[in-house]
Amino acid sequence: MNGRERGSASVEMVLITPVLVVLLLFVVAVGRLASAQGEVESAARDAARAAASGRSSTGAQALGNAAATATLADRGVECTSLTVEIDTSAFRADGLVGATVHCVVDLEAVAGLGLPASRTLTSSFTAPVDRYRGADQ
Repeated sequence: MNGRERGSASVEMVLITPVLVVLLLFVVAVGRLASAQGEVESAARDAARAAASGRSSTGAQALGNAAATATLADRGVECTSLTVEIDTSAFRADGLVGATVHCVVDLEAVAGLGLPASRTLTSSFTAPVDRYRGADQ
C-alpha cells in the first residue's frame, strides 16, 4: 500500500455505514409490517370463531367485535382506525359466519423510522356454525 491509499478503507467504511444502517432499518420495518399483518389475520380468525359461537346475529356481531379488538390489544397492534365487519347473512345451524378486519396502522409506530404514512391492513376469515347447536335468528 502506498502512502496515497493509506486510510482509504476507513473512508470507505465511513461512507457506506449510513447506507447499511438505513438498509437494516428498512428490513426491520418490513418485518414489523409483516408481523402486524399476521396479527390482523389472527384477529379476523378469532372474530369469526367467536361470532360462530353466538346465539343470535346481534350476539355474533358483538362477540366478533370484542374478539378482534382483544386479539389486537393482546398482541400489541395499535390501530389508528379499526373496523370489524361480521357477516351473519348465513348465520344458522350448519351455516357460516364471516369476519373482515380493517386496521389502519401508522407506519411510524410499526417501523420506528418516523415514516409519515399509514397503511391499511385487511384480513378476512370464515368460520362454520355448529350444525347441532340451535341458533336464534
